[in-house]
Amino acid sequence: MPGLEDLYREIVLDHYRNPRNRGELPCPPARRAEGFNPLCGDEVVVYTDLADGMVRDVRFGGQGCSISQSTASMMSVAVKGRSLEEVEKLERSFKAMMSIVTDGGEVAPPADLGDLEALRGVVKFPVRIKCATLCWNTLTESLRS
Repeated sequence: MPGLEDLYREIVLDHYRNPRNRGELPCPPARRAEGFNPLCGDEVVVYTDLADGMVRDVRFGGQGCSISQSTASMMSVAVKGRSLEEVEKLERSFKAMMSIVTDGGEVAPPADLGDLEALRGVVKFPVRIKCATLCWNTLTESLRS
């Protein structure tokens, strides 16, 4: 469906050109984690401000391809204001969407991923999956630190 692919492409490009939540949070109280993809050179830094089991604020920095940077932007919007349990569910859903099923079908994510759905096409390019999951892995590291 070309119309849907065009819409998804626009969402990804919009988050790349106009990233949401780009910047830093003072550490402490915020937590900071760095992620790096040595295969392509993508770098991301994720800052999280947690209180009472909630992600009060999240920011990211770094540099990389449009997939890694737009995913970080979309992820930051998706997790801000959510409980750690909700964030974990979103991460599992996103990573399930990035999975390639052995029978060739796609895994349907159980959570509403919002703009992150625009990255569904990444699974067609397995080498780019690490670009899309880098910020999620870094977010997890920041939440566990």
